[in-house]
Amino acid sequence: MLKNTNFADLKIIKIISFIIAINLLTSCDGYNKLLKSNDYELKMTKAKEYFDKGQYIKSSQLYEELIPVVKGTDKAEEVYYHYTWSEYNMGDYIISQYHFKNFTKQFPSSKHSEECYFMNAYCYYLTSSNYKLDQTSTKNAIKEFQSFIDVYSESSRIDTCNNIIDKLRYKLEKKDYEIVKQYFKVDDWKAAIISSKNFIKEYPSSEFTEELYLISINSYYLLALNSIKVKKIERLDMAIENYIKFLDLYPKSSYLSRAESIYSSCKKLKENID
Repeated sequence: MLKNTNFADLKIIKIISFIIAINLLTSCDGYNKLLKSNDYELKMTKAKEYFDKGQYIKSSQLYEELIPVVKGTDKAEEVYYHYTWSEYNMGDYIISQYHFKNFTKQFPSSKHSEECYFMNAYCYYLTSSNYKLDQTSTKNAIKEFQSFIDVYSESSRIDTCNNIIDKLRYKLEKKDYEIVKQYFKVDDWKAAIISSKNFIKEYPSSEFTEELYLISINSYYLLALNSIKVKKIERLDMAIENYIKFLDLYPKSSYLSRAESIYSSCKKLKENID
């Protein structure tokens, strides 16, 4: 594009670039002077201007400085509220979660209290990791959303809370499901049995429950193969018992033929025990 640009045009571009650079430097210089100023009323005004313009780094710095200055005054609530939202809008969800929660403690009667209570939980939701990773934030989010529902049972945000809780619980469910499968994959059949039993108890309506019944039946059978006589019979009986439960619950399951095959093997093995 520059091939067709004449000298006059280039000169205009340079002038405009120079003006922009000067304005930026002047702006930064003015902001630095503001930070060093003791005019807290001006800082309050400018902080709100920066906040409204979406310049959250600047508003956050100013509000953070103002918090101890306005403590105990009628301005404390709004300063802390806008400081917390500045942190959130910069994407610092861990810090903003703390401040949203702290806001509800410091200003329980505030018109912003319900909103901040919700945002405290929502920040946990935003920091919830992939199901394969640590799920501490996921569990905290569920806890905080449930607490919000208990405290603000008539809130218009209840449906949102319940929808997010469902997503978070599914993440925990998927993680627990993968753990059971991993135990079975590495031939740790005892762990597979225990974890599948816990899963079925915790998530009886899960889409994974059918498969985990099969894993449980198979784990009892495989464990029995390498057990002493007394344990062998006991474990084969448990495999058969779980098969009967499975058949009763899922008579049309896609896993039925595999479960029947294991069940037949259990019956034959049990019949051949001396």
